[in-house]
Amino acid sequence: MHHAVRAARPNGPGTMDDTETSSSEPPSPDGDPPGRERTPRFDLLDPDRILTDDLRARLRGHVLAALPLLGARGEARARVVNDADMTDAHLRYAGVHGTTDVLTFDLSDNGTLDADLLICADVARRRADDLGHPIEHELTLYIIHGLLHCLGHDDKSRDDARRMHAEEDRILTAIGVGPVFAARGEGRT
Repeated sequence: MHHAVRAARPNGPGTMDDTETSSSEPPSPDGDPPGRERTPRFDLLDPDRILTDDLRARLRGHVLAALPLLGARGEARARVVNDADMTDAHLRYAGVHGTTDVLTFDLSDNGTLDADLLICADVARRRADDLGHPIEHELTLYIIHGLLHCLGHDDKSRDDARRMHAEEDRILTAIGVGPVFAARGEGRT
């Protein structure tokens, strides 16, 4: 189960402020970060090095390929966490005990993508093992799911969930990952 949360950006040691992968391009002449209006920016943070370098690179590549398909402008950051950190964040930000796959923090107030995501590698490993696909596909699903929430998609009703999950699989198929959600044969809200 995931949660989309509208809250202040998590901060402090080991949170989104710890940038591991980011653009080093200089600002554009108008002062905006490079490509802000044209190309969305994505940073994948893994300060505890939970994922291998190769897995991080593949995951980042999938997300960068998906961003234009989302029609998003702006930026997003995803931080990889373990069960313990996700359990703490899930309780702190959503008031729910236990771990979860993804927590989404929609920070935008002007329609431009500005999102922080927490994605749980432990949950992803278990689900990927259960379903027989690579963990990078599961983690990519979590990121796409969170970004879709920030772009106005919802999954509270059965019809909304069906539409949202179809959009996830459309994007995942377009980037060569394939339909991760539909492969589950289950409902997810």
